[in-house]
Amino acid sequence: MVNRIVTGAHYGLRDWMVQRITAVVMAIYAVIIVVYLLMQSSFGYDTWAELFSGNVMRTFSMLFLLSLFYHAWIGVRDIVMDYVKPASIRLLIHVLVILALVLYTIWSVQILWGL
Repeated sequence: MVNRIVTGAHYGLRDWMVQRITAVVMAIYAVIIVVYLLMQSSFGYDTWAELFSGNVMRTFSMLFLLSLFYHAWIGVRDIVMDYVKPASIRLLIHVLVILALVLYTIWSVQILWGL
């Protein structure tokens, strides 16, 4: 009988590419935010309210956050698969991280669109 060990699906190139793409999305967003803030004469609530008043910025902010969450998921999943040997603990960590990221996504939508 073959004793199968849960080790992951060896996502490889796809995850490598996704991490690079999400990193580029996050970097572009960060540069845009920094440039916008440097162009402002004062920082305050009015500056932030104006920035996020349009749906374009809200949409790009949501894209940034989804990229961040997916980027984090790939990194955490790979670290857990590499360093946590008991399958039950690995599964528990994966479930907790997935639940946290889903909750963060819901929270992000509530914050950006006031739902």
